[in-house]
Amino acid sequence: MSESAPGTTELTSQYSTQVAGDLERNLKEQERLSGEIEALQGQLDALRQDHTVLLNIQQVLGTPATTAPSTTTPAATVPAPRKKAATSAKQAGTPKSTTPAAKQTAKQAGKQTGKKAAPKASAAQSGPTLVDLVRDHLAEQKEPRSAAEVSTALGRQHPERTIKATVVRTTLEGLVARNQAQRTKQGSSVFYTTPDAGEPEPAAQSEDSSRQAD
Repeated sequence: MSESAPGTTELTSQYSTQVAGDLERNLKEQERLSGEIEALQGQLDALRQDHTVLLNIQQVLGTPATTAPSTTTPAATVPAPRKKAATSAKQAGTPKSTTPAAKQTAKQAGKQTGKKAAPKASAAQSGPTLVDLVRDHLAEQKEPRSAAEVSTALGRQHPERTIKATVVRTTLEGLVARNQAQRTKQGSSVFYTTPDAGEPEPAAQSEDSSRQAD
């Protein structure tokens, strides 16, 4: 056992020395390859930049491509056309900057038009209402009038307004409900009058009946 111990120690020392040398050579090889890779990467980047510049010059000159594109450089040729397209899009979009001002002018014009039209509408609405017209018409009559007669008379006096017999009849019934008019029925016909007019005379009733029949 005493004789084998020195031999084992010597063998271990030899392996340790060999492993240390291998590690040192490995590190040096890694450093060498890393340097070569960096140098090659720098050369590749320079070639790509040169390729992009040459393609742009070729496009400006309008000459067709004379060599097949490299498989390692297609991505480098994409940014140049995109930048030009983006610039063209911005230049094309420049005239649109005046659009908001035009829209604002149109809105202001619309508001002014609306303001000009408003007085006309208010003027039309400021006139007498249909209730006032119907009540005043009845007050001027000495004899009862039917809804059709009141509608016809008001249509002649106010041709600018659309007066319908059904609306006039509803208005007359509203006046009766407010005790501002009286309703009398003669046969199948209904006549209206103001409370101050009193009951119609028989002659007037027969005359109105014949008028309604006509």
